[in-house]
Amino acid sequence: MTNRIDQADVAHIAQLARLSLSGEELIEYQSTLSRILEVIEVMNSEDLSSYPPMDHPLETVNLLRDDVVHPGLDREVLLAMAPSSEDKYFRVPRILGAP
Repeated sequence: MTNRIDQADVAHIAQLARLSLSGEELIEYQSTLSRILEVIEVMNSEDLSSYPPMDHPLETVNLLRDDVVHPGLDREVLLAMAPSSEDKYFRVPRILGAP
């Protein structure tokens, strides 16, 4: 395997990412990044002109339903079930600005 990236490049990338790498990690990441670049090179050498571009590997369909208006609940009934109400609103404990 030909190294397409050297340890100085890995150290520079690690510095940009604010990572502290040991010598063993530099060697490991040099190998890993070199393999990644080799795979990208192979992918770039393939002729993909006969394949249409895609934004997702699986065929997707939006499953939407029609909006249907349903009658709401009666306000008076709901306010009657509330622990506390005032006029036509629910009354809740104050939480903002409370001591």
